[in-house]
Amino acid sequence: MRIAIGIEYDGTAYNGWQRQRTGEGVQAYVEAALTAVADEAIEVSCAGRTDTGVHASGQAAHFDTQSERSERGWLLGANSNLPDDIVVTWVRPVSDEFHARYSATARSYRYVILNQMVRSALSRQRAWWVYQPLDAARMHEAAQDLLGSHDFSAFRAAGCQASTPVRELRSIAIDRHGDWITLQITANAFLQHMVRNITGTLMLIGSGDSRIGSMGSILAGRDRNRAGPAAPPHGLTLVHVEYPDTLQIPSGSEP
Repeated sequence: MRIAIGIEYDGTAYNGWQRQRTGEGVQAYVEAALTAVADEAIEVSCAGRTDTGVHASGQAAHFDTQSERSERGWLLGANSNLPDDIVVTWVRPVSDEFHARYSATARSYRYVILNQMVRSALSRQRAWWVYQPLDAARMHEAAQDLLGSHDFSAFRAAGCQASTPVRELRSIAIDRHGDWITLQITANAFLQHMVRNITGTLMLIGSGDSRIGSMGSILAGRDRNRAGPAAPPHGLTLVHVEYPDTLQIPSGSEP
């Protein structure tokens, strides 16, 4: 039997999603919790691995089991065995053909910037504090040059192990609400650090240190050294994984 689940987590205390030889990965805690419920060893596959310090409100995963439990039983049982900063949000039996990663058609991330003179004590692990004034409209205009299918090598981490740097960026929007700037981005898939590297480059454009038209030339140059710095991980959240409607997979939440 194959079960799909939704997972929400605060990534502050973890070395990313993946199970670690050293350090703590979210995956290990989810597997331990499900193993306790199933009374058998459980291995979990997720839709998208998140890096150290990155959060998720709409992560999706699946696991195989011989144990029969109700959806409520899996949900309550798993959450009773998880730490407070990780929670299973939904459970759904699926066909054996479903795969959390390979069945997904798109992923969406949100990046939050706090743009004010003074840092925040309460939001220090959920937003990137940038004190110099940023022009969100300028950032949004520049970002539109990234839409479509491209080689995103300029925004790829040096250690990225993806077989190809080509990704299809379907939407990207930057909005300001008071002192908060939010980047919403959707693609068929992402390279390692891709969203953070795009955000860091857009920050330079928003501050006026780089021109609006530089985004397209950086993309075309395929050279990571020409792009901006990686934005810190704590402002990033995986908010949604999209699947074909026929699979009836719940949408990710957006707190």
